[in-house]
Order: sequence, then structure tokens, then C-alpha cells
Amino acid sequence: MVRTVGVEEELLLVDEQSGEPRALSTAVLALAERRAEGDSVFEPELHDQQVEFATEPRTDMRELADEILRWRAEAAKSAAQAGAAVAALATAPLPAGPSIGRGERYRWLAEKFGLTAQEQLTCGCHVHVSVGSDEEGIGVLDRVRPWLSVLLALSANSPFWQSRDTAYASYRSRVWGRWPSAGPVEIFRSADRYHEQVEALVDTGVLRDKGMIYFDARLSHRYPTVEVRVADVCLDPADAALLATLVRGLVETAARSWSEGGPPDPVGVGVLRMAAWQAGRSGLEGQLLHPLTMRPEPASDVVGALLAHVRDALEDSGDFASAETALKKVLERGTGARTQREALARTGSLRDTVAECVSRTHG
Repeated sequence: MVRTVGVEEELLLVDEQSGEPRALSTAVLALAERRAEGDSVFEPELHDQQVEFATEPRTDMRELADEILRWRAEAAKSAAQAGAAVAALATAPLPAGPSIGRGERYRWLAEKFGLTAQEQLTCGCHVHVSVGSDEEGIGVLDRVRPWLSVLLALSANSPFWQSRDTAYASYRSRVWGRWPSAGPVEIFRSADRYHEQVEALVDTGVLRDKGMIYFDARLSHRYPTVEVRVADVCLDPADAALLATLVRGLVETAARSWSEGGPPDPVGVGVLRMAAWQAGRSGLEGQLLHPLTMRPEPASDVVGALLAHVRDALEDSGDFASAETALKKVLERGTGARTQREALARTGSLRDTVAECVSRTHG
């Protein structure tokens, strides 16, 4: 049975002329709801300069890719009516004043976490893959840990922050890591231990609820899925579909290993943090830590190792050939981070860079 996949994407609202972030989510969401006649897929996020949508659970990756395109286009139409544009950028290249969204939850976050919350204008991509039980889900989480940094590198799309080149391919990953529950986690080995650890974290009072378990990958607290949260939102919608394909391949591969009694790699959390830092720093432009050795190797070789690792699962779902072709394209043209830097080098303007990214958001 083929596992279902769903994608949640966060999109940045920007001024069509200046390229600066615009705090118009309330108006955009209202217009989207009106266009959908009350059944909108869009939701608010922590900041008023962003919106989020979620796809339906899909088994066919072409249908998922089409839906991502459709909701990006719908977001753009509603934003245009409100006087803005949408850009699949994981951080805002131009300066943005803090504008925390309405609602008790967001006010609580702002009061509790101060500048950390104020500066969290970041856009990620979360991929949900169905699992048969919490036990299978934990078997998956324990076994995908070393590979998550490669997904971050593939999605890297946030080189700029407050008008500056950060020297990172994914600066969003550095900003997101300021949350106390964010990042890689230990091996849990059982669903009971996972839930005990989650309860212990919430019971500290530092976190408001289970929704603030910001692990790189977690059991969803709303759906029967494993939720992989490590990626930047991808500039190219085709890359978002590729990301979802690879995540499903990783989940299926890990689930098979778990069912056969294969042990998880015992790599420690500290080393996983090094791998995530390296992926955020270089993206696909330099070296990554190889998940099987945790030693630096060329990014293309590490991406090839990921494809080889999930090959059987992708062949069984009929996705291997398309994933192989898509990965070759990403390695040739680079991620969103390279696209942004090349646009700035060509135009000399971050405003024009944002404008080009608005266009590329729609493929």
C-alpha cells in the first residue's frame, strides 16, 4: 500500500513595488476564504507577513505537484487583490518590522520568547507521510535522523537577512534553531518513550503545548503521520514536489528497516547538529556530512547516496525515474539560495531579486 503524502507551505507576502514584506495576512486570508466560498485551505502564521496552505493527502506525486501549483496561484490571486504578491522565500531579503499575528497563542509566544518570536519571519515546508501506528512512526523517526540534513541542503532558500548576505544557504535554519525545542533529537526506541519526553517538555512550562514540539521530524499531534519539518520552503514548486517524494521514500525505507528489526544508526545529537549546520551553511554548493559516515564529502555525492538509500522504495511507488531526473536538475541549477544570489549579482538589486522570486514561485 502506497503511503499518502501532504505538504504544508508557508509563503511570504511582499510589496509588489518595493519587495518588502507586507503585513496583509488578514486581508489575504479573508479574500481567499471568499474566493473559496468559505472552504479555504489557507491559514495565518506567527507573522502577518506570511500565509500557509496545506494540500490534501496524496498518493500520486504528480497530483501533489499540481496541487502545490494550484494553491500557490490561489494565494497569489488573493494577495494581488489585497495589494501584495506572494514569494516562496524562506527569509525576507529586505528588512521587515515585526508584526505578530492576532490571537492569544501568538501573543503568548511574543511575550514568552521576546526577540526570538519577533525575528521568526521564516517560511518552511513541512511534509506529512502516513504511518500505520505510533510505534511504526517512532521506528521511522529513529532511522531517518541522519538523512534530514540532506533534505535541508536540497531545499536551502534563505541566503539573505535584513538586506545582508548571511553567507548561509539556509539562514532560516539558524533562526528557527533559536526555539528551545527545535532541531535533531535522540533515538526514542518506543512510542511510550517519545510521548513521555514530549509530556516532560510541555510540563516544563517553557512550551505552551504539543504544537511547540519543533523537532526536525516528529509524530504529528493532529494526523496519523510522521511530519518532517527540516526544510526551507522551496522557491521552485517542482522542488517542493521532489522534497515530498524523497521524504516518502525515506519514511518507507525506514519503516521497512524497522519492521525487519534493523537497528537505527546510533549517531549522536551533537553530530547531527554539525550536519545540519553544514547543510544550512553550504546547501549544495560545497560539502555535506555523509549520513553513513558523518564525514565531509561533495554535496553531489551525498545527494546520490540519499537517492541510492531510498531507491527501492521509490521504484516500488513508481517515482524513482522522476526523482532522479529532478535531482539532476537541482544539482545543475542549484537551490533557491543560488537563484537568489545569481539574481542579485545580475540585477544589483534585492528588490529586483524579490520580483524574480515572485515569478519563480509559480514555476
